[in-house]
Amino acid sequence: MKNNGTNATQVRKLLRQQAAVAHFGSFALRENDVLKVLTEAARVCAECLSVPFSKVCHYRERENDLLIEAGYGWHAGVIGNVVSRADVTSPQGRAFITGKPSICNDLRNDNDFELPPFYAEHGIVSTIDVIIKGSDEQPYGVLEIDNNEQHDYDQHDVDFLTGFANVLAEAVATSARTRLLQHTIDRMKVLVQEKDRLLEQKKVLAEELQHRVRNNLQLVYGMLSKQLDDTPDTLGQRGIKAISRRVSTLAQVYDHLLGNEMTRTTDFGSYVKSLCVNLAEIQAAPIGSVTLACESDAIALDLDVVTALGIVVAEVVTNSYDHAFPGGKGSIVVSVRRAEGDNATITISDDGTGFIAKAESKRHGLGLVRRLVQQVRGSAIVDSGHGTVWTIKIPVERIAFSV
Repeated sequence: MKNNGTNATQVRKLLRQQAAVAHFGSFALRENDVLKVLTEAARVCAECLSVPFSKVCHYRERENDLLIEAGYGWHAGVIGNVVSRADVTSPQGRAFITGKPSICNDLRNDNDFELPPFYAEHGIVSTIDVIIKGSDEQPYGVLEIDNNEQHDYDQHDVDFLTGFANVLAEAVATSARTRLLQHTIDRMKVLVQEKDRLLEQKKVLAEELQHRVRNNLQLVYGMLSKQLDDTPDTLGQRGIKAISRRVSTLAQVYDHLLGNEMTRTTDFGSYVKSLCVNLAEIQAAPIGSVTLACESDAIALDLDVVTALGIVVAEVVTNSYDHAFPGGKGSIVVSVRRAEGDNATITISDDGTGFIAKAESKRHGLGLVRRLVQQVRGSAIVDSGHGTVWTIKIPVERIAFSV
């Protein structure tokens, strides 16, 4: 009957210890503060083995010693001090060096150890030390329980403490990984903030550059207009008008960009609409004579493509104004559509007299128009049977996205 009672007590003790380990493991996974984890570990060990004292000692490689990082039951001033060198002159040092549990049932009969004064102050008689494994080949330190009464510890006690030290080692490693992850996240936040600051600075500088370019183009346009007034011959005026028109078209691109975020693309459809308004104002045709209408889908294109096609539209529209309507009346229609398949299509038509020109002809700016269309890998077809219709197709691969 006595053996049955002893066995039942032992079973209850083991169940209590298993429950404590499970509870500690759950606590350690939720807690990011490694000192709180170590302190809780010391408390759980002391209570599960019914001893008044326990401590967690961390190995310091540079000093080659064992520092008490956390503990249970000790007087003030013990935790935070070095307990011993990491060698065989102390119970915890021997466990650290050998990697095996160090069991001292009665320190009074063991004169081989050099113990710090606080052992005697607390009346420590019996100890068990086990290794706390590290994340690499180097152990983290030692877990120790201490008793001020002589006690013969059995294998169950050693097994529990060893298993608990393994759980503690994983908890410490997890805490270290969590700290590293948090440090990385904090660093990334700083880098993102720095990136945002630099992008904002870049945006401000780019917008300032846009303003300067736009203003310089407008200045050049004004100078060309003044030169036009001072040029008496028709041929010279025609050349200056062509140059000033192209400068105005470029300035229109920057006017359009100034109302948008800084990107490598812009809405070509919206740009063409504003360009047509500007071209109509430049021509200043009398009311009821020549009208200019624009219909356009919203299609985002690369800025280089937008610039080239803007000049194309300006050249063709101006050509219609200048040559298509000898009677002084007519209409011009500009259309930008996203076509099915692989193209976006620009159509520029007028109901004027039309003309016949060879494909390589440079008359009425045809050479420049064709070169610019080829530059953006597009194609241009002209039909001048009844009026003039330009059909320009641009590959979809040149289109960044639709808005």
